[in-house]
Amino acid sequence: MSLPTQYLTSQKNLKRIFEAIQAAQAPKRFTTSFLEGIGFKSTADRLVIGVLKAIGFLTANGEPTSRYFQYLDQTQSKAVLADGIREAYADLFQVNSKANELSLAEVKNKLRTLTRGQYSDAVINKMAATFKSIAGLADFSAESPSKPAAEEAAEAKNDVTPPAAAKRSERPAASLGGLVYNIQIHLPESRDPAVYDALFRSLREHLL
Repeated sequence: MSLPTQYLTSQKNLKRIFEAIQAAQAPKRFTTSFLEGIGFKSTADRLVIGVLKAIGFLTANGEPTSRYFQYLDQTQSKAVLADGIREAYADLFQVNSKANELSLAEVKNKLRTLTRGQYSDAVINKMAATFKSIAGLADFSAESPSKPAAEEAAEAKNDVTPPAAAKRSERPAASLGGLVYNIQIHLPESRDPAVYDALFRSLREHLL
């Protein structure tokens, strides 16, 4: 089930916590000590760590993820948060693609159905309130932010494909003794055009 069971018992500081996250330097691990260091010492506020893990901002060990670092960019932070919420509450958004626009009462009813009576009304109320509060900080109308540079670099590394015309060269050689030879050359994969320039220059000098 793609539905986080983490919830807040109080949402009053949620917006301030996210603002403080943007203002502070990202920690190596997001701990209760770090949370206290940015001004939130209440035991109720500590529950936000579980919520941050649920929406993909932190790993299970509390280390900031690429989504956390994307969130620090205020030009895309609300869209980043929306992506994390959609992913964490995938079951809820499957029931209603605009789950973020549902009323608190409607969210409670959907959660009761999705959790199949596993939780008490008190817990369902807190889960629904947490969802509504965090969704209120996100922008679901904005386009998803671009992939982190590290992910794009990794994809580019795995997709090193030279142009078709450069990958394989087929051309007839000069006629030798009445025979004509077709020479097929398989070129190495490279993104550096200088490699191909050097190869074709050598071919021209020796075959033409």
